[in-house]
Amino acid sequence: MAAETIDTLVVGAGQAGIAMSEHLSRNGVPHLVLEKNRIAEAWRTGRWDSLVANGPAWHDRFPGLEFTGTDPEAFAGKDRVADYFAEYAERISAPVRTGVEVLKAERLDGSGRFRVETSDGVIEAQRIVAATGAFQHPVIPPLVPDGAGVHQLHSFRYRNPGQLPDGAVLVVGAGSSGAQIADELNRAGRKVYLSVGPHDRPPRRYRGRDYVWWLGVLGLWDVAAQDPGRQHVTISVSGAYGGRTMDFRRLAGEGVTLLGMTEAFEGGVLAFAGDLQQNIANGDADYLKILDLADAYAVRNGLDLPEEPQARAAFPDPECLTRPLRALDLEAQGITTILWATGFRQDFSWLKADAFDDQGRPQHQRGVSRAPGVYFLGLPWQSRRGSTFIWGVWHDASHVADQIAIQRQYEGYRGPAGRRADQD
Repeated sequence: MAAETIDTLVVGAGQAGIAMSEHLSRNGVPHLVLEKNRIAEAWRTGRWDSLVANGPAWHDRFPGLEFTGTDPEAFAGKDRVADYFAEYAERISAPVRTGVEVLKAERLDGSGRFRVETSDGVIEAQRIVAATGAFQHPVIPPLVPDGAGVHQLHSFRYRNPGQLPDGAVLVVGAGSSGAQIADELNRAGRKVYLSVGPHDRPPRRYRGRDYVWWLGVLGLWDVAAQDPGRQHVTISVSGAYGGRTMDFRRLAGEGVTLLGMTEAFEGGVLAFAGDLQQNIANGDADYLKILDLADAYAVRNGLDLPEEPQARAAFPDPECLTRPLRALDLEAQGITTILWATGFRQDFSWLKADAFDDQGRPQHQRGVSRAPGVYFLGLPWQSRRGSTFIWGVWHDASHVADQIAIQRQYEGYRGPAGRRADQD
């Protein structure tokens, strides 16, 4: 049986794949989107129960469709976000085929095409867009062995406080996921320890505007690359409970014990770096920098926005910050669970192409790979700071689709002889 053929094959039907489909259709590019599960599956089954979007509904969306049934200033729940992408796919008639996993893609010698093995047969494609996103495989550092007598899980597997065994919880990682989960567990009455690494900590709202608006007017979403040395700095922000600034001193005042970065484990004792105070200070500096930039912007543009001097008032320093703990005996402190909010790794092992460095990281220019016919979408900092956000991936998809359309125009050129034949 002959293989199915398509010009462009998009792998993944999350926010990246749906955005890619819209822009490919706009450019008249025949394409197919394959998804091994359901549309936006990670939003449904790879998030905890109470998760909401980190940006308000007016902002965290595609331009062509607003959230219905959600106040524009509110933060949509995870299932509503997943439904939104399914609605969007239907709205644009995206050619999505669900329940089909891509197993292997390799170039056919002498043809320029790719042979793609899937769980539902073979497809040949001229181009492949890897739109599998930034959050593929949860990473748990190999610090605490499985036999250490403590329950361990990644934030990807966390659902709610009732899922965990009784006892105290250590949350490792204080980006948006770790900080929000620590907050939820603390509100549920658990004793919570939170290991805090380098982070940015923007204000949730300032002078009546959400931080996503401030980053937009200040041009900070479009920053093209991270500053040297900040590649592993995460952002800590939350839309939970109506949206509040993620303040670690506040969390400590409410009962969470703050710790430095988790370093080592031996004999039932976890050791922590002596960097807590510096990490908190750097987060504070980032917070105050945004306030300063916002104030300057308001003055420069004559904006009549209410001043908010109380935003600069700090919560008291808790004892865990002034006298940081450097070690914890898990059993002595009653810690029965370690929850690792330590990020993800990407996996492109299915794609057999010269498109990666020696660490398996994609080599690309704004999503256009060094390997002909291979494209990426949904990567962190693919073109700007906002690339992994819903609206950011939509704009990146526009660029990638335009590049595909340009390449197709060159491929379709038939030369003078071909034009004369058409005229005869």
